[in-house]
Amino acid sequence: MIRISLALVLLATPLTARGSGGGAGLPEWLAGRWCSADGPRGQTCEEWQKAAGGMMLGTSQTVKGGKTVALEFLRITLDGDAAVYLPQPGGKPPVPFRAVAGGEGVTFVNAAHDYPQRVHYRRSGDTLTAEISLADGSKAMRWTFNRVH
Repeated sequence: MIRISLALVLLATPLTARGSGGGAGLPEWLAGRWCSADGPRGQTCEEWQKAAGGMMLGTSQTVKGGKTVALEFLRITLDGDAAVYLPQPGGKPPVPFRAVAGGEGVTFVNAAHDYPQRVHYRRSGDTLTAEISLADGSKAMRWTFNRVH
């Protein structure tokens, strides 16, 4: 099972939006720091750089009880016009999830992956909601992140 970083991708931004210095489809509004509340799973914070060279780079760290319990290296790139999210949990090889059309926010899918197979994000102001699940929506888990200024 792979832990997918949750505050990361293209929530509510059109896949063809242009930003300064980043290129089409990269969510420059995501640049900055996003954190969940500290709770039973600990606190997860992601930090995203501004788009450059056709991609965005990020990191995710989960701290629980004063110790790092998870980390990920993150990328959002383009394959033609399609956005691709490439998480690397624990520094392992990246697992690609391609954006699919439809619905509010953005949904990334990799039906060949064990879990998750679907990653869905949406944004409302300074709040991001992320949900991971199997391709049919079962076994869903949800997280809420807030922008840290």
